[in-house]
Amino acid sequence: MNEIIFFGRNEEPKLFKNEPEKIKKPIQFKFENENENENENGKQIKQIASGFYGTIFLFKNGKAIEYLKDSKQNPKKIQIEENIQKVTIGAQNEAILTLEGNVFAKGIDINSKKPKEFINISSLIEDTNDRIIQDIVSGAHSIYLLTSNQNAYGIGSNEYCQL
Repeated sequence: MNEIIFFGRNEEPKLFKNEPEKIKKPIQFKFENENENENENGKQIKQIASGFYGTIFLFKNGKAIEYLKDSKQNPKKIQIEENIQKVTIGAQNEAILTLEGNVFAKGIDINSKKPKEFINISSLIEDTNDRIIQDIVSGAHSIYLLTSNQNAYGIGSNEYCQL
């Protein structure tokens, strides 16, 4: 069985509504635009990542969709041609690890003067010195990488690896 149970701030399985209500019961999450949660053709859910500005659903077929804070409840497919292995999301950043070991990230730094739309531009993290990335994790304002030789690296704009 491939079900998602959602606890939220309202009676509908929608994210980011402004009317706070008492949580009464969990609600099964339904994908409205596509039948991505069907148990056929490898479209079973593999992982869910959630942060301040959105939620990502990764499916076993290596594809993912995201609900971002400004998505108006419409999920968007993550447009990466490689199969996705893992997703992570922080306060205003997300990172995607592909089966090929590539990491794509997007976000804004905590002091950015750029428009909020800048957060939706994905970039390939290229400076890994030919290390194989095995794992990724996001902090509130940071992204961390774990390599196959068990070294950890942080990505961010200051000495503490904050974006």
